[in-house]
Amino acid sequence: MSAADPGGALNSAGTSRVREAPMSKPVFWRDPALPHVELRKVDDGRSVCYAPHAHAEWSMGAIVRGESSFVCGHRRYHVEAGTLVLINPEWVHACNPLEGGPWAYLMLYIDAQWLAGLRCRLGLVRTPEWQDLAPDVMRSPAVFEAFVGLAACLLDPAPSAARKNARLVAFLSDILPRLAVCEAARTAPARLSAVADYLDAHCAGDVSLDALCRRADVSPGHLIRSFKRYFRMTPHAYAINRRVRLGQRALRNGSPIADAALESGFSDQAHFQRMFKRLLAATPGQYRQPSVDEEEDATAREQGGEHAIHRA
Repeated sequence: MSAADPGGALNSAGTSRVREAPMSKPVFWRDPALPHVELRKVDDGRSVCYAPHAHAEWSMGAIVRGESSFVCGHRRYHVEAGTLVLINPEWVHACNPLEGGPWAYLMLYIDAQWLAGLRCRLGLVRTPEWQDLAPDVMRSPAVFEAFVGLAACLLDPAPSAARKNARLVAFLSDILPRLAVCEAARTAPARLSAVADYLDAHCAGDVSLDALCRRADVSPGHLIRSFKRYFRMTPHAYAINRRVRLGQRALRNGSPIADAALESGFSDQAHFQRMFKRLLAATPGQYRQPSVDEEEDATAREQGGEHAIHRA
């Protein structure tokens, strides 16, 4: 999932690019000074489609225009403008527009360990360990308005990183007490958990289904069915999801797209591009954008230093 503002395009800061882009292109905001948070904004998502996927981060999104279907685990929702969606780490989900209808949204991704630490500091839990939160969907005009305001602050190049982080903490401090801890989900059998752990560690390498079957001591058909029952993905889809995450991290760290593809285990850049776009509804090039400072420096050089460079 990801993001948009009803008032039109907002300038982005951190490592996202400030430019007039076609409405269908997502805008990503990141700031190296705030590695625990990322924002995505989409102004026209009619052509945006997500395959089922999962994030390592806790995420929260706002539908700012139109309507869409939202699937989280085995639950399905119809969500419309004014609705907030909340997604726990590792929960398989997908949010897609209704055919031909307008759709604009914002999506905030927050490091789960950082958020668990904040919950502990707020006195909501005793230890800074992650616990899944409920609900999946929230309909609160006040919280929605606060979320859109937070997104506008993050996308605005003027406020400092400290001011943006303070706004983020204030927003979360208000909503976290409203979120309940989820009931414990079914725990996967030890053999399936071992397969998932193996894929986590070796997804960038060559992992055959036969090797996974030997590890779990089951037939291919049984492994695929049982793995999907607990993890909401087949072993192959699970591995691809993990590879895309590796590529995403490499791009955030500044790797060229071709290097990110190799680092994450894809045989070629084209395959990486296809899978990245299928799961994240953005191309690696759209995700890996130069920082505002770099772009401003380049502009200043072109103009012979005529304009002073302002940095928030």
